[in-house]
Amino acid sequence: MADVPTLLGGRYEVGDLLGRGGMAEVHQGFDTRLGRPIAIKMLRSDLARDKTFIHRFQREAQSAAGLNHASIVAVYDHGEDHVHTESGGSRINIPYIVMEFVDGRTLRELLTEREQLEPTEAIRITEAVLDALAYSHRQGIVHRDIKPANVMIADDGSVKVMDFGIARAMADASATVTATQAVIGTAQYLSPEQAQGQTVDARSDLYSAGCMLFELVTGRPPFLGDSPVAIAYQHVGEPPVPPSRFAEDVPDELDAVVLHALEKPRDARYQDAGEFRSDLAAVRLGRPVSAAARSSAAALAGAAAGTLAGAAATEALPRGGSSAAGAAGAAAAAADQTAAYQMPERAVPPPPPHTDEQPPYDEDERRRGAGAYIALALAVLLALGLLGYGLYSYFGPQDGPAQVSVPDVVGKPAQTANADLVRAGFRVDSVTAASDQVDEGDVVSQDPQGGLQRDEGSLVRIIVSSGPDNVTVPDLAGRSEAEARGVLQDVGLEVGDVTEEDDPDVAEGDVISSRPASGADVKPGTAVDLVVGSGQVEVPNVVGRSQNEAQRALADANLQVRTEYRQTGDADEGTVLSQDPKGGTSADIGSTVRIVIAQREAPTVTPTTVTPTPSPTPTPTPSPSPSASPSPSPTDSPSPSPSPSVSPTG
Repeated sequence: MADVPTLLGGRYEVGDLLGRGGMAEVHQGFDTRLGRPIAIKMLRSDLARDKTFIHRFQREAQSAAGLNHASIVAVYDHGEDHVHTESGGSRINIPYIVMEFVDGRTLRELLTEREQLEPTEAIRITEAVLDALAYSHRQGIVHRDIKPANVMIADDGSVKVMDFGIARAMADASATVTATQAVIGTAQYLSPEQAQGQTVDARSDLYSAGCMLFELVTGRPPFLGDSPVAIAYQHVGEPPVPPSRFAEDVPDELDAVVLHALEKPRDARYQDAGEFRSDLAAVRLGRPVSAAARSSAAALAGAAAGTLAGAAATEALPRGGSSAAGAAGAAAAAADQTAAYQMPERAVPPPPPHTDEQPPYDEDERRRGAGAYIALALAVLLALGLLGYGLYSYFGPQDGPAQVSVPDVVGKPAQTANADLVRAGFRVDSVTAASDQVDEGDVVSQDPQGGLQRDEGSLVRIIVSSGPDNVTVPDLAGRSEAEARGVLQDVGLEVGDVTEEDDPDVAEGDVISSRPASGADVKPGTAVDLVVGSGQVEVPNVVGRSQNEAQRALADANLQVRTEYRQTGDADEGTVLSQDPKGGTSADIGSTVRIVIAQREAPTVTPTTVTPTPSPTPTPTPSPSPSASPSPSPTDSPSPSPSPSVSPTG
């Protein structure tokens, strides 16, 4: 976890490691913006400088992002982040894909635990995989790596196909090998055309699905070998063995379906996922499977019978009687093998009774040897006769519609192709698919191919080009304008008009939104208009509001507040008297707005003059007469004339 960030793209939290693959690691994650669990797939850091792997990783995101189906793991987003730092200090961008989180386990883990599945459960899972393939094929995408490890089984039982890491558009399906000529895919599930480096199409996925179904019901893939090359050779040249040889509970009808899916020539196997799924549904409901599936089973049984008869003819036995009995037994075994795959079943004559008694020794050895060879020849002829009768009964002349040559309509306009096919006596089923090489409205491919003989009135499917594959507009919100331009260029889109808009939550130059909006499917080369943040915001008018209301409004606008107070009697205390800048003007995000708050005036205090109280002074008394005594009596009256000197009283 040393190179794994805690947050990707400023949005996706990276959690525990869920698994590792050949080129990527998958972590559990959380989308902080939408509040949902996700899975995050990151390219391994040691492959982040390899352009081949980077291109394949990006192609996976683009291929899967355009697929919206209940049985396909959804891709929500993709991008790059600075994750890995090398020893020299250089940093490497690691691509990542944000996917739907499936709470469950892979089909490979389920097989490891249970070894093999009941046929009914295996059919249900394969039907869901074929539903996903039918949808992706209609969109023009071939998966090219169908295997149990790429199928998720959710806890609720739903089935999800994932990992379109080597998927390619059908129009570009010729790229089957890498630049180093390494075959792409997993050896146990390679189609013969993949093993030989040929072009691939939808039928290659159906072969891989047949290999997977074989393993689900038997616990082992159809071919095993000491090396991938040895297994690839078997896919090309070795006939498959019926699954019932390894699992007794596999019915004959399911044998026929699997063997038809594993036909070597792609024209001989199922031609689309719908046909494959219909036969599986018939097995599940106890109905007859298609004639094509029964034909594949009968042909394989015939080849097996021929092999057994040849082995009996070349076997050398020492005793004439035992030679004849052994040859007859081998021939009967061959006939039994043939009868097991004949539709309808026919009774096979029992082999000649075997006896342990040895005939008496005849000295004429040459005569006994001749008799043994005659018996052996008769046994072989009997086996071949039974085989021929069975095949003639199945493939012999039958009343049916006339065979008509299918017109070649590839490259023609759809209307012309429909007219040609209807004129030749065929019914037409037309579907559209993206193509970078065929003009819109022209036929990309047809099934059956032109020049083949088919029943008059049968169905011919044509794929009509809808032009280049649509591109999903990525989520650009929060990215810088330069980053947004790079992301759009990576997915094949162009940048249109760039306009600015005030938004308090978006920094200058960062993307607010796009037109078309993120998630929209558009043609490659479409111009996407960007709305970016101006870095400014309109200042709200808060004059007359309370201080709390004003501060809240300015904070919501991502502005700072500086508060001053002024005493006044003209407004209620606590209301805003004025602001700078004024309301309605523009200001930089985060700048400061000064507001002046009304404050109650202080009460007026009138000054009071305080008069001090004087101290008491002695009262002057008249001077006594000379004849008076020094201490006059209090009752004495003062003399009418004061004395020139006054003395205080005691």
